[in-house]
Amino acid sequence: MFSYLNRARVVPRTTIAAFLLCCVAPAVSAESPLFQNLKSDAFDTIDDYRQPGKWMIVMIWAHDCQVCEREVGDYQRLHRRHVGDDALVLGITLDGEQGKQQALDFMRRHELEFDNLIGEPEVVAGYYQLTTGSRWVGTPSFLIFAPDGELMAKQAGAVEVEIVENFIAANTQVEQ
Repeated sequence: MFSYLNRARVVPRTTIAAFLLCCVAPAVSAESPLFQNLKSDAFDTIDDYRQPGKWMIVMIWAHDCQVCEREVGDYQRLHRRHVGDDALVLGITLDGEQGKQQALDFMRRHELEFDNLIGEPEVVAGYYQLTTGSRWVGTPSFLIFAPDGELMAKQAGAVEVEIVENFIAANTQVEQ
């Protein structure tokens, strides 16, 4: 089950960026974005992947996470079902530069079509903590952003895709 959020507790993105730039990791500087896209090698922020009117499901994973290994195929199918319509999946791996090749191998093995970003573990954990107001637990972790960009739900650990789809359906009616 998802942890639903009190919207007043969500930390503004500018505060997150300022914290990450100043405090989390020397690899993050004012000139460099937070994460590298594993398909294109471009450096982007999470906001670069938002699409107007679409829910965004963020799956935070690691190449050596057994639960991620089991879950990612279902999220690939969820992405295929919804990407042209009302939702998309974005992956973020915390494998960092040292685990980049293993992360790429994970993506190839699972034939992932959705975009995946890579960051250093402390940056990904810092992003999760500041975005959710909750302690980082580990992978997989999920974030669900509403079409307007607000964080609506978070979950550390496995989440069945059916629960995500039901959550989106129930909250889309609330949004309208």
